[in-house]
Amino acid sequence: MNHRHFILHKPYGYLSQFVGESKKKKRLGELFPFPAGTMAIGRLDEASEGLLLLTTDGKMSSFITGQHIEKEYYVQVDGIITPAVIAELQKGVVITVEKAAYRTKPCAVRILENAPALPPRVRQIRDERHGPTSWITITLTEGKNRQIRKMTAVVGYPTLRLIRVRIGNIYLHNLFPGEVQEVPDFDLSPSVLN
Repeated sequence: MNHRHFILHKPYGYLSQFVGESKKKKRLGELFPFPAGTMAIGRLDEASEGLLLLTTDGKMSSFITGQHIEKEYYVQVDGIITPAVIAELQKGVVITVEKAAYRTKPCAVRILENAPALPPRVRQIRDERHGPTSWITITLTEGKNRQIRKMTAVVGYPTLRLIRVRIGNIYLHNLFPGEVQEVPDFDLSPSVLN
């Protein structure tokens, strides 16, 4: 069987799934005529945006989710974040995962001096009257449910906008929200960590 693979810029407001009980929720199948059996590799929550890989190959999906492959995110947080907080996030912080305390693994975190050039979000976050914001980049090799949102909240800087820009050596680049690109395969080997 010839499997098919896709790169998607998941827009704000869509679930990373194809089926569900609620008819009010937007799903990936509304964005593109994906073939039967297509699945998202990993997830982005409804309010998150950015790079999402999809495939019809269950083995490929299991391989990518089972490896420690880097995932990089641009994160807009409430307030002016400090170097001390960046260092705290880098070392790992305690969040709640499945009702239990969990310490996140060490990760790469840095402040972005300028806001990244991104398409505007469909729903405006807020305006400058509500106070300053900061942009940071976080690179993880794990992916707990709503992990980054929990990490920034626990250090006092709630996430306002979250965009995944890289998985391994696959980048979001200039894909627009909702745009899909079919690719022959996912080559992630250079970014797999030992």
